[in-house]
Amino acid sequence: MIANVLDTEETICAVASAPSGAARGIVRVSGPAALSVVAKLLVSDEPFPERMGKRIEGVFQLPAPLGDVAGAALLWPTEKSYTGQPAAELHLPGCLPLLDAAVEALVHAGARPARPGEFTLRAFLAGRLDLTQAEAVLGVIDADDQQSLQFALHQLAGGLSEPLQDIRLELLGLLSHLEAGLDFVEEDIEFISTQELVESLGSIQSRLLAVQQQMSSRVSSKDLPLIVLRGRPNVGKSRLLNALSGEEAAIVADIAGTTRDSVQVVCQLNGHTVCLTDTAGLEEGRNPIEREAQQLAAGIEQHATIRVFCSDRPETESTLLASADSIPTVWVKTKSDLGGGGTPAESGWLETSSETGSGIETLRSELAELLDQSTAGELKGIAGTAARCADSLQRGLVALDDAVTIAVGEGGQELVAAEMRFALAAIGEVTGEVYTDDILDRIFSRFCIGK
Repeated sequence: MIANVLDTEETICAVASAPSGAARGIVRVSGPAALSVVAKLLVSDEPFPERMGKRIEGVFQLPAPLGDVAGAALLWPTEKSYTGQPAAELHLPGCLPLLDAAVEALVHAGARPARPGEFTLRAFLAGRLDLTQAEAVLGVIDADDQQSLQFALHQLAGGLSEPLQDIRLELLGLLSHLEAGLDFVEEDIEFISTQELVESLGSIQSRLLAVQQQMSSRVSSKDLPLIVLRGRPNVGKSRLLNALSGEEAAIVADIAGTTRDSVQVVCQLNGHTVCLTDTAGLEEGRNPIEREAQQLAAGIEQHATIRVFCSDRPETESTLLASADSIPTVWVKTKSDLGGGGTPAESGWLETSSETGSGIETLRSELAELLDQSTAGELKGIAGTAARCADSLQRGLVALDDAVTIAVGEGGQELVAAEMRFALAAIGEVTGEVYTDDILDRIFSRFCIGK
């Protein structure tokens, strides 16, 4: 999608108001030919502006049987618009067929239908927004309670990007002093002392950590992709959860039925922030507590983004394999270090051992690939920002920590400067100074058309 929409020389149009009847509806147009395209529809006694934004009342000539429809156009003839290029908004009666007819007329006049998120993408490319603010636009649209709306508005106003920009500018200034000293190393001129460098890096690291914690606190587990571990009792689900999360989150014992309530942990899987959940082992409940545990596990499973079905004896699970539903499922043979029945590659079972670590990274990669496929349109604005940025901010913190370690150990200012550049690149990935088509595609494909 992004490869096509990065060409901002095309004029685009779309319905921008909500897909429901209303007193007024909005059709948005952006691109070099925006005003000339609108001029082919709008009949008005008022002249079109050349420099300043202007509202014009008139009649829009729409395809039959609609004919002439009274309305107004807001026109921005220069780059001083939201998208950073000539733009217009058509304000018409909020009848959906009428708005669709206006888009059809604009396309006939030379525009093309906009793709999801294309207006906000153009605003980003024009420097009107950074990536975190672009995602906040989606957060405002998707907000389903007052708290979510306030978080999104705060982020849109720069509540996340401003601290990161301040950190980035301070780090750039520090790096410039350090590199200036490298240019005069033979003259024994010191632009910044080691003590000053270490103190400044420590301060920057603390502020970046505060931003990371702020982002994490705004995302609850309900906003994240849910990976549910299922399987019979005592097959190693809890050990697998601990191995995947890198934490001792679940109690591990050789006694069947150790897990009754679900155990949840928010963790990183190859750049994805997920909620990993261990559930009670599949069995017939022998008492009310066990039956309630089974009902709880089944209810959680229904909301799973991905299910990981665990078994230490896959050859006995043919019935479950045959009855698999639509939830994306990874079939995992646990305890492969203990041997047991064979699991040929064509069977679809992935062999792992939480004891030795065998197969764990392969499982992580497979889960990440499924997450790429299944969550592209699910994350909301604020959760999407946290999920996208978690890995970048962590890499930035690690680079700053390495820079401090090298500086204290007098390992050479060239190496300190290299780590500082790594940190700058990581922060730039968050705000958008550094981006790839893949990053843009992940963000803007979540938008609806017209935004």
